[in-house]
Amino acid sequence: MESEQTNRPTQATGRRAVLGAAVLGAGGAVLGLPGAAHAAGTRTAAQGGQSGQGGRGLKSLPKPTIIGHRGASGYRPEHTFGSYDLALEFGADIVEAGDLVPTKDGHLVCRHEPEIGGTTDVASHPEFAGRRTTKLLDGVSVTGWFTEDFTLAELRTLRAVERIPANRPHNTLYNGRWPIPTFEEVLQWQDRRTRELGRQVWIYPELKHPTYFRKLGLGLEERVAKLLHKYGKDSRNSPVIVQSFEPTSIQRMNRLVDNPLVVLLDQAGTRPYDFVDTGDPRTVADLVTPKGLREIAGYAQGIGPTLDLIIPKKSDGTLGTPTTLVRDAHKVGLILHPYTMRNENPFLPAEYRKGSAPDGYGDPFGAFRTYFATGIDGVFTDNADTALLARADFLGH
Repeated sequence: MESEQTNRPTQATGRRAVLGAAVLGAGGAVLGLPGAAHAAGTRTAAQGGQSGQGGRGLKSLPKPTIIGHRGASGYRPEHTFGSYDLALEFGADIVEAGDLVPTKDGHLVCRHEPEIGGTTDVASHPEFAGRRTTKLLDGVSVTGWFTEDFTLAELRTLRAVERIPANRPHNTLYNGRWPIPTFEEVLQWQDRRTRELGRQVWIYPELKHPTYFRKLGLGLEERVAKLLHKYGKDSRNSPVIVQSFEPTSIQRMNRLVDNPLVVLLDQAGTRPYDFVDTGDPRTVADLVTPKGLREIAGYAQGIGPTLDLIIPKKSDGTLGTPTTLVRDAHKVGLILHPYTMRNENPFLPAEYRKGSAPDGYGDPFGAFRTYFATGIDGVFTDNADTALLARADFLGH
């Protein structure tokens, strides 16, 4: 998720305001301690089967919530069922199953970006050599192969590969093992795994580049809403949180479904691409002001800021002083799920690195402890096993 650089508005707004307040109220009884939360999840699964309802919704999640970023992508190629299943085996509270991009024939598939040269073996398929092209994606020139130029049947002939082999050489062992999942398959997988595990499985799909795809006639929001409705997962208590970097996309989803919604936030000086496209001059720095957060709280339940918006880094790469974002967001009823914690040295604040090996582990436990202490409600991580241990340490379990 990190940058590489309808018709019920009144009802929905009222419901969302109540939900936002509920998430913050009653302390541990609402947000849930880990044991109580997992027990509640088990009851939901036993009672609801594959109904797709999360019982108490966001209130059933433990705090801080551990979100498996693209599954367990520290150990398996991202956005594969191998990665998603491993995150569940570790015990992740939520699996980010689905960075959603469309195919030429309108299906939604799970890839980090529409350009798939770095996440699939498409380059080794001579029959697709002619599909390699250069496009302007959110104002940036990108060369490669794009999902919107392939039918679903064609994409099914490809296999996933490790996206950052320099940092995760061991993951290349699994190159070619898994195909590209569709979002519909993810929804079916969610129901099946909920039954098998006896606890509610949560997912956290992201709508990728919605303005770009809408201009191609491949609008994401309606397609996502249609599938959520088909599987009975479009209510406020459904175990599906929908996120996007484009605020207007989340506003559109707010009119289509009642799911919990989250606005993703890049670095302070950047502008969401839908703002760029419409001439809205505001930056992320404007969105994280009390005024900006109040506006977001009118149509979403949370924000997904970069970790740097929680604790900025100094010029030497070490952590500085925490901002007031956690307090300010909580004040207007928003939860915070920042991104992304990884174990490898290059992704950690400088003081938590050990050596300089690009695939070497630093001290993520120290970093988790520091971020948890700010009061965040959860965190996206490529290493859910590490995060769960860090949470246990933090909570004194």
